[in-house]
Amino acid sequence: MNALQVLLTICRRILLRTSFAVALGIGLPASTQASDQAELSSAPFPASDITLVVPFGEGGATDVLFRAIAEQAQTYLEVPVTPINMPGNGATLGSQFVKEAPADGYTLLGSHQTIDLAYFAGFADYYHDAFAPVALLTRTVNIPATYAGHSVTQASQIAAMVEQQPGELLFGMIPHSTDHFFWLQFFEQTGISIDDVQFVHYPDTGAQVVALLGGELDFAMLNLPSASQLFKAGALTPLGVASETRLSALPQVPTLMEQGVELVNTTDRGLFAPLDTPPERPARLAGAFEQALAQPSLAHTLQHIHGSGVDFRPREAYGRYLDEQYQQLKALADAVSFERYQ
Repeated sequence: MNALQVLLTICRRILLRTSFAVALGIGLPASTQASDQAELSSAPFPASDITLVVPFGEGGATDVLFRAIAEQAQTYLEVPVTPINMPGNGATLGSQFVKEAPADGYTLLGSHQTIDLAYFAGFADYYHDAFAPVALLTRTVNIPATYAGHSVTQASQIAAMVEQQPGELLFGMIPHSTDHFFWLQFFEQTGISIDDVQFVHYPDTGAQVVALLGGELDFAMLNLPSASQLFKAGALTPLGVASETRLSALPQVPTLMEQGVELVNTTDRGLFAPLDTPPERPARLAGAFEQALAQPSLAHTLQHIHGSGVDFRPREAYGRYLDEQYQQLKALADAVSFERYQ
C-alpha cells in the first residue's frame, strides 16, 4: 500500500464515522461515541495495516528512526506498519492530521517535543494532551554541525565568529521545532544575541543537510540518524555533542560541556494516537514496540550508529513524562523568549 492509498483509507474512515452527523448538521452524540468505543474495545486489534505519520520529510532523524523501529514492531503486531511523511506547517500538518483521525488505533503519530514547542510559540492551539500517549521510544543526542572546510571547527568558536561578523552567519532550523529551540538555548548559554544571527527555515532536517552540503548555511543542528555517514565521509563537521559523555560513534568529538557550553540536549521520540482511542489499543501497540526495542540488533543500531538511547516508557509512564517535560520546556521557552517565527 503506497502513501496515497494510506491517506485515502484514513480519509474514508473519517468520512464513514462522521457522514451521518454532518448530513444532519449535528455532532456525534455521547451515546454513539460510547457505543463506538465499546465496539472498538471488543474487536480484534490490529486487524489491518497501521499508518505511522511522520510530520517531517524523508531522510531526517525522525524519519530514519521510526522506519527502523516500525519495521521490527510490525513483526509483533502481525500487520504492516506503514510510515508516511507529512511535513509542513512547522511539523503541525502531520500532528493535526492524526489529531483529527479516527480514534481506532490504526493511525499513529511519531513525533517529539515539537508538539509542545509549536504550542508555546503560538503556532498551534494544542499540545501533547490532545493525544493519547502510546510510548516513549528513544532519546537522540543533538549535534551542531557545519560543512567541511568551515573556519569554525568547534561549537565554542561560534560566539567569537558571530561577534566578528554580526548579522552574517546563517543558522538553519525548522520553525518551532527542536532545532529552533536548541539554537535559542545555545545562544543563551554562549552570550549570542539573536539579533546578530540570521535564521533560515526549512521544512525538515533533510533539506538542511542539502543546504549545508552546498554551503548555503553556516550551521545546522543535526544528529547521527541524519548525518552519520556524512560525518564519517568528512563532508560535514560535527562541532560538539550535546550529551553528558562522548558518543561511541564520534569518540573524537568533545561534548559541548567539555567546550564550556553548559548544554545537554536530546530529541525524545515517541508514539501518539488520537485522544479517545480505547486504552487497550495503545497498550497493544506499546507492547509490540517494546518487543522491537528489546531486540539486541536494533538496540545496538540505535545506540551506536544513530546516537539514540532506548528509553522505553509505556502509556501512563510516558504521559507523566510528557507532563513533566512540558513544565520544563515551558520554563526554558519563557527564559529564551521562544515565540512564533515569521
